[in-house]
Amino acid sequence: MTLAEVCELVGAEVLAGEELLGRRVDKGCGADLLSDVLSVTEEGFLLITGMVTPQAVRVADVMNACAVLVVRGKRPPPKVVDYAREAGIPLLATEKGMFETCGILYGHGLRPTEFRHLSDYAG
Repeated sequence: MTLAEVCELVGAEVLAGEELLGRRVDKGCGADLLSDVLSVTEEGFLLITGMVTPQAVRVADVMNACAVLVVRGKRPPPKVVDYAREAGIPLLATEKGMFETCGILYGHGLRPTEFRHLSDYAG
């Protein structure tokens, strides 16, 4: 599906990266902990989160996420929106909660990302 379709499905507002809504996305990660996002082993995923900090967008950038979708009606501060714009990361926001958002997108074909387990780091 495209990011435009994601927006339509969950009623998301585009805060940054409107010109990138044609990007395709096949996998998603719902997380509110940066350590969980950092454990994702794939690129091009949709980060679904309640985090509205600059670090959330930076981690999405470092992990080569295709976009960040903020849930629960939260709105990132202007500096976060500006950073997303500069980094070329589409930043979307929906009033829906995390569970509902993930369920809707899963029901329309978005699949979960693979991630490293803590046991992968054990010696």
